[in-house]
Amino acid sequence: MSLEEKVMAEMKDAMKAKNEPLLRGLRAIKAEIIKAKTEPGANGQVTAETEGKLLQKMVKQRRDSLDIFKQQNRADLAAKEEEEIAVIEKFLPKQLDEASLKTALEAIIAELGAKGPADLGKVMGAASKKLAGQADGKAISAQVKTLLGN
Repeated sequence: MSLEEKVMAEMKDAMKAKNEPLLRGLRAIKAEIIKAKTEPGANGQVTAETEGKLLQKMVKQRRDSLDIFKQQNRADLAAKEEEEIAVIEKFLPKQLDEASLKTALEAIIAELGAKGPADLGKVMGAASKKLAGQADGKAISAQVKTLLGN
């Protein structure tokens, strides 16, 4: 079952239950899928990899907005962002915890033979590809910098 089919099925249930926060999050996902399908070269299809990137991007955007709303003491808007993040994260693969992320990054560093801060770009490229959808880019970057002694 594709992401779009899962979202549509959950939208029906959310409408029946009159669950506004869930419905708002699902509609946002559906809108992004439709937008991705209509982009040049997509031919009306969205791959699983593209879906994952799309969801990651949506969560990142909402986390950035959440930070801004919290700084501006807008609890009402912050609550809406948190609700949407929770909905979107249901469709993402399970995120790695800090210990698992560190272990995975140590393996990548050993595999590439990275020695220090000069190898940061090489490690980040490999880690971003290998851990796509499983960890946030900021978390990967921070952990790599720590491991390489930056």
